[in-house]
Amino acid sequence: MDDAKAALCKYYGYDSFRPGQEALIRAVLEGRDALGVMPTGAGKSLTYQIPGIVMPGLALVISPLVSLMHDQVRGLVDAGVRGSYINSSFSPAVQAEIMRRARDGAYDLMYVAPERLSDPAFRSFVMGMEVPLIAIDEAHCVSQWGQDFRPSYLEILEFIDAYGAARGTRPPVIALTATATEEVRDDIVRLAGLTDPEVVVTGFDRPNLRFSVEQMNPKAKRMRIASFVAAHRRESGIVYCATRREVEETATFLQEHGFSAAAYHAGLSPAERTENQKRFIDDDALVMVATNAFGMGIDKSNVRYVIHNNMPKSLEAYYQEAGRAGRDGDPSECLLLWCDKDISTCRYFIDTPTENGNLTEEQARAVHAAQVKLLNAMIAYCRTTGCLRRCMLAYFGDDVPADPCGNCSNCQGDFASIDMTQVARACVACVRELGYPYGKTVIADVVRGSKSQKVTDGGFDALPSYGSVRATASAVKDVIELLATEGVLDISAGQYPTVGLGARAGAVDAEDFSLSVKVPRRTPDAQADHLRKPGSAGSFAAVGAGAGVGSDALFERLRALRKSIAAARGLAPYMVFTDRTLHGMCDRMPSTEMEMLEVNGVGARKMRTYGDAFLAEIAAWRQEM
Repeated sequence: MDDAKAALCKYYGYDSFRPGQEALIRAVLEGRDALGVMPTGAGKSLTYQIPGIVMPGLALVISPLVSLMHDQVRGLVDAGVRGSYINSSFSPAVQAEIMRRARDGAYDLMYVAPERLSDPAFRSFVMGMEVPLIAIDEAHCVSQWGQDFRPSYLEILEFIDAYGAARGTRPPVIALTATATEEVRDDIVRLAGLTDPEVVVTGFDRPNLRFSVEQMNPKAKRMRIASFVAAHRRESGIVYCATRREVEETATFLQEHGFSAAAYHAGLSPAERTENQKRFIDDDALVMVATNAFGMGIDKSNVRYVIHNNMPKSLEAYYQEAGRAGRDGDPSECLLLWCDKDISTCRYFIDTPTENGNLTEEQARAVHAAQVKLLNAMIAYCRTTGCLRRCMLAYFGDDVPADPCGNCSNCQGDFASIDMTQVARACVACVRELGYPYGKTVIADVVRGSKSQKVTDGGFDALPSYGSVRATASAVKDVIELLATEGVLDISAGQYPTVGLGARAGAVDAEDFSLSVKVPRRTPDAQADHLRKPGSAGSFAAVGAGAGVGSDALFERLRALRKSIAAARGLAPYMVFTDRTLHGMCDRMPSTEMEMLEVNGVGARKMRTYGDAFLAEIAAWRQEM
């Protein structure tokens, strides 16, 4: 491990490993397989980069992040690591040149997409190379129970076995992911062919993140987002939207009201996506409004908030996307806005898969069932009246604290918990009595005693459950959705979902059955009358004007210096130094090279490249003070 620790200090500027890193690295260096489940920002990439640096040969990194490989490898190269990548954007001639240089020993690591493994020219190249390590990034993509299942990941095991047969020995394999339940972890071990792996699960708790969930009318969401962004005007944040149209409309709305926002989705040209991503990374656009196509592999540590304009399709997806906030460990916000329409949209996407590859009909059904299960867990999270942090940790099988966190919207929120047990029993009774699947509206009309034409024409007003509850139609529909997440009822997918009995329908008959829903006592503070028209003065201009880190004059000067250096070298600012490292400089106020090297994140190479400029800036600030 001495070589590994030396590489950590030399290339990354750290004097000790973070939790879980050393155990995974040690296993790989000893020639053993490994599985690491570590939250976003915990340093997963170091667990294969460090072995790739110190082991002879070319370490292979299999990653789905094709569009981001350039940034990942550029960061490595700037740190002095001999990294490379091959993707479909390169011409055959360029690919051949990279492989030629690799044969000559020019690289320690090479990034490729899983689809590359089936390319005959690439396979021929790899079979002739000494590969000391194969790393599988975003390994949950191999599991049909995972939120990002990719059939191409199923080909990885065949490739590993073929390499082992060709070379006479199989290299150690390390699989890494930020989000994996026990079921998904078992799938990864089996489908990636890991042999007696070192399994490290560092825990899913991110204490620096505050989680909030707010249910609201779709029309109120945009106002809420603008109000939140205004309160964090000087800070970087991401706003996730489910569709391209929502991305464009939300980004335009924020721009028209004076916010520095950019858009990112698959409908933009590659040049536009690259430019907008660069603006965000360089802090020229503080708000990135995007579909979930954005974020994987983006190592921007100072994202202070992540807002979801829509409910994601799974808790895994939400945890991964929300986890892009606060990677530097500083306090950050994760706000999820949702409405019933979001659930319908998720069901539509689940019912119309876009990538099934060569799956059999049985496999496709299993994937669909898994996605429905994931969505139900996501709905349950949004509707829970308990601590959000405890709910999330329990879902991932992590240690659940005995006490609520006291730092989420449910622990701090102002809402009432309403007993809806009678409504739940009435809904299940109605479904039984109807004997045929109907939509939520019909069930709500029946139990509420509506005299609608469909109810009277169908004779549903003669059913025992007719008029058995007093509640609003929306409240009854909320109960139906909640019962579906518990498996008591089953809601079909498709354009016109219908409600049937679920596998646990009998649960409502038990004496101890109960069900409650949370109801906010007051609406969010985003009101239409606070919005100003474009170009005029208004409350959004003033909110958050003094927020963020702007009060630290030295920190702002170091940020400005970092930005100018990054621009001159064609780098993202975080590739020079992270915010946390700049804060470390402000705390330590180094005046010599040795003192600067004691700042976490300042390695020998970065000291040689950037250190003098930052020492001079700190000295100048001291003199002015």
